Amino acid sequence: MAVWWSIEVLDGEYSAAGWADAFGDALVTEALSGGASDWAWHRHSWGNVLELRFENDEQWLRFRETPAAQAALDAVPDPLSGLIIHRGRGGSAGGREPRRISPLRGCGAAALPLPSFEAVVAPFPDLHRRVLGILG
Repeated sequence: MAVWWSIEVLDGEYSAAGWADAFGDALVTEALSGGASDWAWHRHSWGNVLELRFENDEQWLRFRETPAAQAALDAVPDPLSGLIIHRGRGGSAGGREPRRISPLRGCGAAALPLPSFEAVVAPFPDLHRRVLGILG
């Protein structure tokens, strides 16, 4: 089964579009020579996403270890927080499975704690005697 992998590069010290122009051809060429069966670039206002489709995870791992991929990933505009690599389609492609409906939080499903007997009786000092008289 084919597996998609995404490399998301965010703008940083310089534009991610410039990074894609500089390293994009080398990355795609290396991926295709390493067994990738499909690829796609997506440009966004926040950066770029390169999606690569490999037939198995071993091909992806071999691609990641190539000097071209290492050099490109080391040269992203924001090396600390501007690189996201994950399995699956990237950006706003959506999930492979539909989201499950989850219960609404805060809809009154949890019981509230009951007040103590003293808090109820305190405003009425003789209520305690009346309750005991009725029950006893």
